[in-house]
Amino acid sequence: MSAELLTRFYDAFARKDAETMAACYHSDAAFSDPVFPMLNHDETCAMWRMLVGRAQDFSLTYEVKGEDRVEWVARYTFTKTGRSVVNRVKSQFGFQDGLILAQRDGFDFPRWLRQALGFKGLLFGHTRLMQAAARKEARKSLDAFMAKNR
Repeated sequence: MSAELLTRFYDAFARKDAETMAACYHSDAAFSDPVFPMLNHDETCAMWRMLVGRAQDFSLTYEVKGEDRVEWVARYTFTKTGRSVVNRVKSQFGFQDGLILAQRDGFDFPRWLRQALGFKGLLFGHTRLMQAAARKEARKSLDAFMAKNR
């Protein structure tokens, strides 16, 4: 059952169908990745709506690796800089009541910053200061998106 749910989730992601993605989450769900640590259910669903809504030149491939793991690659243009990004992600899941209760995504954050920001990311992407600034900017964008879409 879990592998079927993950296939439904990532098929929807590939179609940029945030509503189907959101329907895969339990009401008590939590999400975390290097950019968006510790999101609750509503924040997680809003994050996906925001990200897929803004996605340009987007494509996604994925492979379900058992009942609770997925490896996926997203290719897109980072809208703030117009730079191409290829993000390789490993996701780990927990489930309850046939829905996603917990999702933890991992990827090479400094590599992502180099691709998304270019020279600035190359020079400073490995620093905690640059990573904290990227998280702060992402959180600011999510909060603005949520406020606009209430």
